[in-house]
Amino acid sequence: MRIEVSRRRRSPRPGIALLILTIVGARPQFIKAAAVSPVLRRQHREILLHTGQHYDAAMSEQFFDELDLPDPDIELGVGSSSHAQQTAKMLIGIEAAIVEHRPDLVLLYGDTNSTLAGALAAAKTAVPIAHVEAGLRSFKRNMPEEINRVVTDRLSTVLLCPSDRAASNLRNEGIMSGIHVVGDVMADALSQFGAGANDAAVLEDHGVSAGQYFVATIHRAENTGDAARLAAIVRALDALPLPVVFPMHPRVKGAMTALGLATGKQVSAIGPVGYVTMMALVRHARALLTDSGGLQKEAYWLGVPCVTLRDETEWIETVESGWNTLAGADAGRITAAATAAAKPSMRRNFYGNGDAAARIVEALNTWN
Repeated sequence: MRIEVSRRRRSPRPGIALLILTIVGARPQFIKAAAVSPVLRRQHREILLHTGQHYDAAMSEQFFDELDLPDPDIELGVGSSSHAQQTAKMLIGIEAAIVEHRPDLVLLYGDTNSTLAGALAAAKTAVPIAHVEAGLRSFKRNMPEEINRVVTDRLSTVLLCPSDRAASNLRNEGIMSGIHVVGDVMADALSQFGAGANDAAVLEDHGVSAGQYFVATIHRAENTGDAARLAAIVRALDALPLPVVFPMHPRVKGAMTALGLATGKQVSAIGPVGYVTMMALVRHARALLTDSGGLQKEAYWLGVPCVTLRDETEWIETVESGWNTLAGADAGRITAAATAAAKPSMRRNFYGNGDAAARIVEALNTWN
């Protein structure tokens, strides 16, 4: 069957409300959309599509509830599978949504398979794309997220960058138009939802005292899909001098079970936690150990040293300022970095003033 789709106009007329299809599917995207959607909906119509990339209650429904995100208008429920299968299922569902609703613009966040599928479906149906977190680069092409972000940026009309460095990355690749430095929407979300009113109860529930524990998270395929790296990280957590709270991504739990890995007594391996609980745990930790890009920034904003369990990061400003240490998956380096973690005397404002959502909407109002 051939699907006919009319060509979308390339730019809006000032003052005309747009119909925007927003695509989310994973924890970081829920957080970003929670900051942007209320501001967006004051001027425009939004259809929220949830691909189901994070599909269990702890990874999805909990975030929608506590961040007061509107219920998705469309749920694809693609679940977990290989990159190719997951992306293909998303493409089918997103294309159908575009054909049915005929949006003026598709709004995408970050670098997940949901981002890539949304970009490909929009490009194939001639709908302009706006990409939040455009220009981020690890310069590591064997990293799935890097492919997703590079392809999405190449297909986007409106490139919404969190920092000047991200904008420079785009220009270095020959992308010269449609670039807007708007700041980071996760700073907006942190100020709105991560205030910390119930922090004492969170620490008590997890049996830890402020400044006397570490928090660790792992989820990236480079760590969960590599037995040697995952085993080294687990050894490092066991060797730390303070208790470790370890919210486990389902992918990590499955990988550890398959490899016969288990954490020691001082590591409290728990299920995924919601945004508010996670921010409370990070805020009062001695240091954060993570391979999450979003948590690297959140630790920076909260004034908590970070040890990144990767060999590179897109958020290089946090490393250059001394708040973040790249330790890879070397057990000795991880343990040493976490044990020596200290707070530098200064934290510069690299990622805007917490008004990224408003600046994103302003850019969408005037794109050309």
